Amino acid sequence: MMLRLAAALILFALPVRADVQIQDVTSPGGIHAWLVESHELPFTALEIRFRGGTSLDAEGARGAVNLMTGLLEEGAGDLDAQGFARARDGLAANFSFRPSTDAVSVSARFLTENRDEAVDLLRLALVEPRFDADAIDRVRGQVLSGLASDAKDPNHISGQVFDAQAFGDHPYGSDGSGTPESVQGLSREQVVAAHRAALARDRIYVAAAGDIDAESLGLLLDRLLGDLPAEGAPMPPRADWKLDGGVTVVDFPTPQASVRFGQTGIERDDPDFFPAYVLNEILGGGRFGSRLMTEVREKRGLTYGIGSYLLPMDHAETMMGAFASSNATVGQAIDLVREEWRRTAAEGVTAEELEATKTYLTGSYPLRFDGNGPIASILVGMQMEGLPIDYPVTRNEKIEAVTLEDVKRVAQSLLKPEALHFVVVGQPEGVASDG
Repeated sequence: MMLRLAAALILFALPVRADVQIQDVTSPGGIHAWLVESHELPFTALEIRFRGGTSLDAEGARGAVNLMTGLLEEGAGDLDAQGFARARDGLAANFSFRPSTDAVSVSARFLTENRDEAVDLLRLALVEPRFDADAIDRVRGQVLSGLASDAKDPNHISGQVFDAQAFGDHPYGSDGSGTPESVQGLSREQVVAAHRAALARDRIYVAAAGDIDAESLGLLLDRLLGDLPAEGAPMPPRADWKLDGGVTVVDFPTPQASVRFGQTGIERDDPDFFPAYVLNEILGGGRFGSRLMTEVREKRGLTYGIGSYLLPMDHAETMMGAFASSNATVGQAIDLVREEWRRTAAEGVTAEELEATKTYLTGSYPLRFDGNGPIASILVGMQMEGLPIDYPVTRNEKIEAVTLEDVKRVAQSLLKPEALHFVVVGQPEGVASDG
């Protein structure tokens, strides 16, 4: 689930608005995109998301979307893996393909002078991947190596155990990379099926920033994406939350116990999302001034870092947190987290905390729009979350509008100390599973 963790707050010292001029573009073939046109530098950043991600794995083929995504650059059309790499490098282009729980992400960076050739090469990767046997074996080996490493990582284990308990047999409840057994058993036919399931036109979100105009972008998108299947696999169902409050201990020989904790969260389009967002920043945001950081690290030195975050996903909403502490002190740290959850739910926050947090959130937001790549990534994320095209202009107004009463009301309804569940991977002293 850490792959779903929203990137921490990032940073263009403009005024407190992000004044980017976003164009709404529709290609002749009907593909929708957002564009920020800038001709200062002769290159373009293109971001594509295919909704669904590893959650679309077919039954008995866990890890297929992950393996398929890793193979997109390993040969396409009449180019084998080495030929594809040489062609890409010869164009000074950069492509990346990343699977996550709810999306397959494609990032491309290319020079204006090589735009057409770079787009044609990227089209081969998306539309005509080869899935050669030697490439499948090579990437399969890389995935298996990653799984072996994850099995020794207490942070990864705590996340996977939490997910499994929270979501059961829903795709959210298991690792999108698969298991060693499932990955070993994946056939080329299953990889091809995963490609058809995940990369289709009915789930595309696109954003571009840089040296390209709206007409050129529309023609580019039809050439790049127009030959993909019209429809992909159905989306998975709603993921029901299955965890009650309590503690689960996973015995693991490590001096630092890894802890993942969480409860149900709030939908991104809930009218109370912004008060909840501000509330979480005060309670457990990554800054040193958050309540959890102050109580657990600064006052008592029980951890190097602790944080919480809202995680609205496509099929579930959670409020999660994580920290590590020595086996001797992890029980004390857990008690402190519960107490801060309880205190904040009962009392809300102070006016000073609210004003300082709003100043930080509004001041840091424009800094995210620092270059074509970050801009394109933000725009495509906005589309997937269903945000309006003027969100960069209005977002800080929504933060400023949050009142002390809003935060207190949302704290009372959102924070559930009795429902907070902790997964502890280690050998904690005085802490045992209670359910």
